[in-house]
Amino acid sequence: MGNGQPDRASAEGDQASKPGRSPYPMKVHPGLLSSLEWRCIGPQRGGRTVAVAGHPTEPMVFYFGGTGGVWKTVDGGTYWENVSDGFFKTSAVGAIAVAESDPNVIYVGMGESCVGVPRLHWTARADGVYRSTDSGKTWRNIGLENTQHIARIRVHPRDPDLVYVAVLGHLEGPHNERGVYRSRDGGDTWELVLHRGEQAGAIDLSMDPNNPRVLYACIWEVRRSFWNSYSGGPDSSLYKTTDGGDTWTELTNNSGLPKGVKGRISVAASPARPDRVWTLIEAEDEGLFLSDDGGATWERVWGDPEMYPYDSDNLTNRAHYYLHLFADPQDPETVYVLNPKIRKSVDGGRTFGEVTATHADHHDLWIDPRNPQRMINGNDGGGCVTFNGGESWSTIFNQPTGEFYHVAADTRFPYRVYGTQQDSSAIAVPSRSNKGAILWSDSYTVGSSESGQIAVRPDNANIVYSGAIGSFGGDGPLMIRYDHGTAEFRNVTAWPDMLGFLAKDRKYRFAWDFPIVISPHDPNVLYCAGNVVFRSTDEGAHWDVISPDLTRNDLSEPETFDPLTNIAPFERCAISRFAESPHEPGVFWAGSDDGQVHLSLDGGRTWEDVTPKDLPEWSLITSIDLSRHVPATAYVAATRYRFGDYRPYLFRTHDYGRTWDKVTDGIPETDFTRVLREDPGRRGLLYAGTEGGVYVSLDDGASWQPLQLNLPPVPVHAMVLKDGDLVVATHGRGFWVLDDVTPLHQLTDQV
Repeated sequence: MGNGQPDRASAEGDQASKPGRSPYPMKVHPGLLSSLEWRCIGPQRGGRTVAVAGHPTEPMVFYFGGTGGVWKTVDGGTYWENVSDGFFKTSAVGAIAVAESDPNVIYVGMGESCVGVPRLHWTARADGVYRSTDSGKTWRNIGLENTQHIARIRVHPRDPDLVYVAVLGHLEGPHNERGVYRSRDGGDTWELVLHRGEQAGAIDLSMDPNNPRVLYACIWEVRRSFWNSYSGGPDSSLYKTTDGGDTWTELTNNSGLPKGVKGRISVAASPARPDRVWTLIEAEDEGLFLSDDGGATWERVWGDPEMYPYDSDNLTNRAHYYLHLFADPQDPETVYVLNPKIRKSVDGGRTFGEVTATHADHHDLWIDPRNPQRMINGNDGGGCVTFNGGESWSTIFNQPTGEFYHVAADTRFPYRVYGTQQDSSAIAVPSRSNKGAILWSDSYTVGSSESGQIAVRPDNANIVYSGAIGSFGGDGPLMIRYDHGTAEFRNVTAWPDMLGFLAKDRKYRFAWDFPIVISPHDPNVLYCAGNVVFRSTDEGAHWDVISPDLTRNDLSEPETFDPLTNIAPFERCAISRFAESPHEPGVFWAGSDDGQVHLSLDGGRTWEDVTPKDLPEWSLITSIDLSRHVPATAYVAATRYRFGDYRPYLFRTHDYGRTWDKVTDGIPETDFTRVLREDPGRRGLLYAGTEGGVYVSLDDGASWQPLQLNLPPVPVHAMVLKDGDLVVATHGRGFWVLDDVTPLHQLTDQV
């Protein structure tokens, strides 16, 4: 161009000579890929677990379900084995129940129902209910595939084929398949026995074991958008049936219960006293209510937040994420409430103490009806077992079920893999070990929190930069520089002042997993991004802004705190991905969470909007990958699942964004995309990570085929190619490595 900058107009030459232009898709027989095998490297640290159950008669047998499928222990939590791989088509478990009369029968409902605000936090794919009749050895899908999020399953204590399922349904909009379903034949057929409407679904279900015809059901009106979750409305309600679900009576407005708009509700019938039932209600006049006449009248037994001044002690704290209630099976005065802590009352719910726990953020509790000291708890750190009523618990450092948003690798041999685990810390994991297995003790912490990206200096692998942001924006966009040689942690945050919760009140807006990038040309140069791009030339000691606002900067959507839970809306109009060309210093690409892609060819002095024309507005840019082979080539992945659009969005350009091709042929319309990478060892060899797994393209995206092999059907959020290996970060099963993908380099069109 005369000024030393790349020429977009003539960047690639004749378009017909590019990879992927052949009219014939380039695919290989799946059998030729069978020599490749995925390998899990951990870490051995548990992730979010929202469903638990125990065997009624075998004291050492328990199950838990999380974002990575169903796991079973036969030794009281010492060792866990996944029992759903090879049978489940999706990975996120929402509910689990073991039939008391025949423990061989297990029901599992898919789709998490604890609604979260962060837009990358939750898995979105679900496919109904699975059933096992051999204690988890094999499974069969038994329907309700379109119900999406299942919150609770209850089985009749004397009939393993009579089962009830509480369906919350889709979270992004109206959905008719919500409510309570019943099956009398083990799931062969289903009937919707309680349906409030298309705006609200069932969130909790409690069966009275003294009279299994009596069930209590909670209906929740809830909506999740890309930046907010809304709890509460006229359809949030409480119901009771006395004839096994044939008819239902609404209890919502009975004497003693709060008036006005209600949000999430939970309910627990006491097995120890007939007609005793508790309900915990999110409302303006919220609290814990007790009835001793089967719900006809109620008494508020807890409801003064001044008794528990700290948020984590309030029973209704973050109700959209917790509000879990469980009755002791033998003591009518004992009741548990789960939120960030495990709260226990021995006086009917009037006062609460705390039960020790292995991790924070608790979602499910199973109590042995014959021995209440024997329990299993599911929390954001995994599944754990107690045999002494919570005095001690089994470890959560034996479950490779972590959720990761990003992955990086260093330059060591063997290389280490880095990521920030949801609900835990940033971590470094060896890619292999000489001990026969990669142990938890082989890993070490490199940063804080749960959300951010990680960058490792290529010339000194001891130096690691990791990002994090408060779970709801309040803690700011933290960045840590960690030196493993000295064990020093240093705060190098670019802009710590959030200036309030709402986006309109902030000087800079940072995404949940804001970008952190080390320049490929100078390891002393560091980039991060909010709604603008920041650059540091001294390892984060000082920062300069090198771009204008590269987002829509459209904050016109009303921003309000959730009217009941007081939860702030999450960030929007922020840069979600950033990359510098490996060929040309100062050539920058930036993608935003509102669907824009910008390019600078002059070190950030000027920027051009190069957004693909076929990318819908307000899409989330989830990856930008710059080709190691051709300077003008870039690949972009995006998603719109929080709008209820589950289609894949993958794009490529060979001329610096002047033109784009959408390249999704071969990826199912319901398997939305998270990441797109080109193999540095072979031009046009691409890998895509989706909500359901991994795909490969041999022809620059013109066609795709699965590269799933033995990888579980789990969301893949990030990828890195390292020393001929493909390393992926999953949401629910930790890190996996596909060792030595160089055989794929040989699969050219000539072959």
